[in-house]
Amino acid sequence: MYAFRLTIGKMMEMSFLDNYKRVVIKIGSSTLTHAETGSLNFSKMERLVRSICDYRNSGMDVCLVSSGAIAVGRDVIGIKERPSDSSIKQACAAVGQGRLMMTYQKLFSEYNQNSGQVLMTKNTIVNPVSRRNVMNTFEELFDLNVVPIVNENDTVSTYEMQFGDNDTLSALVSNLVNADLLVLLSDIDGLYTDDPHTNPEAELIKDVQEIDDSIFGMAKDSTGSSVGTGGMATKLTAAKIATNSGADMIIANANDFSVLYKILEDDFVGTKFHAQREPNFVLENYIMETIG
Repeated sequence: MYAFRLTIGKMMEMSFLDNYKRVVIKIGSSTLTHAETGSLNFSKMERLVRSICDYRNSGMDVCLVSSGAIAVGRDVIGIKERPSDSSIKQACAAVGQGRLMMTYQKLFSEYNQNSGQVLMTKNTIVNPVSRRNVMNTFEELFDLNVVPIVNENDTVSTYEMQFGDNDTLSALVSNLVNADLLVLLSDIDGLYTDDPHTNPEAELIKDVQEIDDSIFGMAKDSTGSSVGTGGMATKLTAAKIATNSGADMIIANANDFSVLYKILEDDFVGTKFHAQREPNFVLENYIMETIG
């Protein structure tokens, strides 16, 4: 019986690897921090890193898009409320990004896995020279078996140069690295027919073949966190970018990081958006037309 289970598990893993060779995983500030204090949740970060290292050990390229710089900086400096002033946000990011990367690199090193920081602004993608440079950097990091850890460069980003949220950024990264799968780890199980926090009759949608107006109509713009910026609307925008770029996208709940193993076995609770590659989809044009 044990040998049978082992064989089935190996078949599931091989099936996953057949479909997905390169994965982008996005994690938000609210998942990385304790809700009560805003301090880093080391237990969750350790489980996230361990799961990513298992993905790497199975033969996949993995890129992590991680929020948290401003939230960590707020905690270190002692700012209780989310700042509205851009200069304060930038100062928090300057302090927090270093602390965040130091923690990630320490955790990854415990599993003999190297990681590297990639900070981006909108100009990184819109400018053709910068876009080619960052694409080359990603490829070199993957070739060197390094996990890229991506965040928006909040210290220098102004309104005109911001992506606005890391849901969108993660989808743009999935396009740049030609990822097969984007996983958005959130504080909700996936896309519901209505807001499950206010409507107990709301139902989880497990599969989305096409993102049309009816799907966008189910989105809620707000986020219930004081440290995050992305709601369901931004996740659907990310899904549109990722699927048009040829990648599947999954929204899953990060409260239990075993969901990453369940995704590996194709036995998870969440919403899967299926790739619908759009031949005429040009990333830089999309950014200028929709993000501004």
